Amino acid sequence: MSSRIVVKIGSSSLASVEGALNREAIIFFAREMASLKAAGHEVLLVTSGAVAAGFREIGYDARPRLLHEKQAAAAVGQALLMQAYQQAFAAHGIVTAQLLLTRTDFCSRKRMNNAGMTVEELLKQGVIPIVNENDTVSVDELKFGDNDTLSALVANLVKARHLLILTDMDGLYSGDPRKYPDAVRYSHVTEITEEIYTNAGGAGSSLGTGGMRSKIDAAKIATRGGVPVFIGQVTAHGDLQNAVDGQGRGTYFDTKLSSLSMKKQWLGFMSTPLGSITVDAGAETALIHGGHSLLPVGVKHVVGHFHAGDVVEVLNTDAVVLGRGVINYDDEQLRQVCGMSSSDVYQKIDSIHRLEVVHRDEWITLK
Repeated sequence: MSSRIVVKIGSSSLASVEGALNREAIIFFAREMASLKAAGHEVLLVTSGAVAAGFREIGYDARPRLLHEKQAAAAVGQALLMQAYQQAFAAHGIVTAQLLLTRTDFCSRKRMNNAGMTVEELLKQGVIPIVNENDTVSVDELKFGDNDTLSALVANLVKARHLLILTDMDGLYSGDPRKYPDAVRYSHVTEITEEIYTNAGGAGSSLGTGGMRSKIDAAKIATRGGVPVFIGQVTAHGDLQNAVDGQGRGTYFDTKLSSLSMKKQWLGFMSTPLGSITVDAGAETALIHGGHSLLPVGVKHVVGHFHAGDVVEVLNTDAVVLGRGVINYDDEQLRQVCGMSSSDVYQKIDSIHRLEVVHRDEWITLK
């Protein structure tokens, strides 16, 4: 059965031992993705590798660490990277397109929508969109997390059936298998717990910027959006198809959730909360399990300065983030009515346009 698949390839999978772009690796991955496309799947590629491809060409002996050096290397390397992909896919009669995105693009719902419509048209025309972060203008140390987070956001945006994050490790282990020979690989993860994060460890290779931890972050975003995730190795012909078929060499992150609307994606993962609200146990149950709106009676504490229409985080009494929502009160108004019944709220403030602190239609659960 055909489906829409997002494939993410990191720098460590695309660079040679010396750090230059490994064109043989690109030829291999292009052949694997071409096989998926020939089987009727729609394929999108999220790729790293611009800095790795460019830093030696620009004259650096090692991968640069300073932001302006990374950006210069990316400016050179992005052209080389796309050239290599175009040539590799052309051998299979496939046209490719380049999309360079930044975190700011996902912060704007209008720009997210435009990017989504562009991708839909490219897929309709049989083109493989190749997505990378626009490193030359990114200011937060270039980071989407070695494009792991970017791949999850793209997968949610296009409502993919699968997100395949390819790496040099064959999945997530209970410990670092290079240090602990008895470490056990997880074949399936149904819930991303603190133990999972602890086992994920630290940074990746010197050629990349992400490690297993950033891939777990990506899996959390994608699965919350209804997209199951595979993290593992693809090194031999047929491995990518095996990953799609559930027989890959790696770890599968399962989800029973349905896909998120673009509005919910923005609210949950790219909006900027301007304050926080702590709620009592009854309100927590109503929000998380009851599908209800948040009323003033359930609010215990307010932090920050915000206005009606802004985004806030909602926490429980243990300071655990439950989710985000669009607030219907200014912060000073809300402080006046914390814990009050609905009738008392109307007597206290007559200028509110709706009673709910956060309406359920303007809410996303993140717990």
